[in-house]
Amino acid sequence: MRLSRYFMPTLREAPADAQIVSHKLMLRAGMIRQEAAGIYAWLPLGLRVLKKIEQVVREEMDRAGAIEVLLPTLQLADLWRESGRYDDYGDEMLRIKDRHHRDLLYGPTAEEVITDIFRAYIKSYKDLPKNLYNIQWKFRDERRPRFGVMRGREFLMKDAYSFDVDEAAARRSYNRMFLAYLNIYARLGLKAIPVKADPGPIGGELSHEFIILADTGESEVFAHGDLVEMGAPGQDIDWDGDLEPLVAQRSCLYAASDEMHDPSRFEAEVPPEKRMTARGIEVGHIFYFGEKYSKPMKAMVTGPDGKDAPIHGGSYGVGVSRLVGGIIEASHDDAGIIWPDAVAPFGVAVVNLRPGSTDVDAVAEQAYKALGELGKEPLLDDRDERPGAKFASLDLVGIPWQLIVGPKGVAEGMVEIKRRATGERQTLSLEAALKVIAA
Repeated sequence: MRLSRYFMPTLREAPADAQIVSHKLMLRAGMIRQEAAGIYAWLPLGLRVLKKIEQVVREEMDRAGAIEVLLPTLQLADLWRESGRYDDYGDEMLRIKDRHHRDLLYGPTAEEVITDIFRAYIKSYKDLPKNLYNIQWKFRDERRPRFGVMRGREFLMKDAYSFDVDEAAARRSYNRMFLAYLNIYARLGLKAIPVKADPGPIGGELSHEFIILADTGESEVFAHGDLVEMGAPGQDIDWDGDLEPLVAQRSCLYAASDEMHDPSRFEAEVPPEKRMTARGIEVGHIFYFGEKYSKPMKAMVTGPDGKDAPIHGGSYGVGVSRLVGGIIEASHDDAGIIWPDAVAPFGVAVVNLRPGSTDVDAVAEQAYKALGELGKEPLLDDRDERPGAKFASLDLVGIPWQLIVGPKGVAEGMVEIKRRATGERQTLSLEAALKVIAA
């Protein structure tokens, strides 16, 4: 992509109503534009990041055995009446009537819809377990939408739903999602802590939130230091084996957000030198809710004994659009965003310091072509701008590498590369620079 042809409307200053770092930087970097309170248009740069996060989530869900579907944004109110949640959900639900005066709602979540699909097709325990997931826009009519995409009204969420014959099987499905979530966040360059959570309006008996550490987080987190340092389980999990030891290793250590924190337990269970207190941002939530939806909605399967019984369910949410803001909150500096390589909108910015110079243009084009062939998603900054303005805008949007081509370097057969995360610079031949970036 050539920046002279791209749409990246950066701003020098953030609007006055932007309160937190991610909101300010997303607006300044031209990633989003507010259309109404808590509702944003995603501009090209922001959309590229959003799609990359979505793909990481998709790959890890597929790896853990979940199956993707696409559910409607508008749902029938009658399904929610059947489950008993239509009146209970409250003012966050956006209720709508169509031209035939049927009651609809803009889905804040999809337990009812997916249960209705399940009960239409699956009748026997032999077809279980199943886990169906959906990456779709949701709407919750927040009373006070704020903090940009961190607390918006419209948001992109991955929501998965497991169906099992009994509680023991359902807990195995829960464990799969618990570990898959840790792998998702690790691939996004984040350190996520699973903490015991309040199930809220979803309901159920077992629930965990996944919180990433960030100084600007809205929650206070209290945890055992060993849990914070514990890595993700990795790609070599035997998904069909016994996952309980891996989950227990991570859930037996104390971890709680402020709303679930028990100071006496924290002091009793965690040695003073291991007590960690920090700010954090919730980026995922998983629930086991048993028969909460299957009983009222009569989602039954015939068991091994020939009798019909309600299935045991769970739901598992990742805030995909919220993660864009969460990553920025966890990874930025005074100059702008620092994207992890996995989700950066472009991999390398080729900075042409003298557009129109035959020699400089030739080397910049050569570098741009070579980086494209390496799969590095290059962005060629061929704008007729001062070097300082180019560097400032590229630091702002957080592209991981800059490959700088100027007349002095070209005369000497050299280019400069800069690593955004560390600020480290090297002057190398183009061939050597390409090898460093490729590695």
